[in-house]
Amino acid sequence: MPAKNVENPEEEIQETIDAGEPMMSWESWEFPYVERSKRWYVIASTIGLFLILYALFTGNFIFGIIVLMFAVITLIRDLKRPSRVPVHITSKGLVFGEAFFPFEDIRDFSLTYDPPDINNLYVDFHGRFQPMLSIGLEDLNPNEIRSTLLPFVFENLEREGESLTDVLRRVYKL
Repeated sequence: MPAKNVENPEEEIQETIDAGEPMMSWESWEFPYVERSKRWYVIASTIGLFLILYALFTGNFIFGIIVLMFAVITLIRDLKRPSRVPVHITSKGLVFGEAFFPFEDIRDFSLTYDPPDINNLYVDFHGRFQPMLSIGLEDLNPNEIRSTLLPFVFENLEREGESLTDVLRRVYKL
C-alpha cells in the first residue's frame, strides 16, 4: 500500500460536490425503524416456517429461498439501528445524508401529511432504476417544504397517501 505524501497535501485529491446554498435543513432517520415484540417474531417465524415447508412439499425451491432471504434480510436490518442524517434543500438540489440529488435528476415530489403517524416527503427520479426516496419530515410543516421545492421541482398532486411499501412497513412492522 503506497504511503500518502504528507509534505504536499495539494497532491491529495479530495472529491467535493458543490451542493449550493442551503435553503432549508432538518434531520431525519436514515430509514424507518420499528420496534418488534417477541410475539411478532414468533408469528413471523411460524408463517416463514410454514411457507418454507410448503415450498419444499410443492418442489418450489426458489420460493423457499426467497422466504429464507427475506427472513435473513429482516434479521440483519433489525441488528442495525438507524442513525440521524442531515437533510438539506439547497439551491442546486437535495442532500440526504452523504447523497446529493441535483434538481435535474428529480422528476417530482409529493408530500403526505396525516398526523401523528404520517409526515413524509417522497422524491421520484428520472432514472429508471433509482427508487423513490422517502424522507421523514418529523414535526416540520409540509407547506414550508412545498414552498421551498416548488420553484425547482414539479409537485405530483396525483400521488395521494403513503407508498405501498411505507404502509406495509408501518402496519405489519416489516
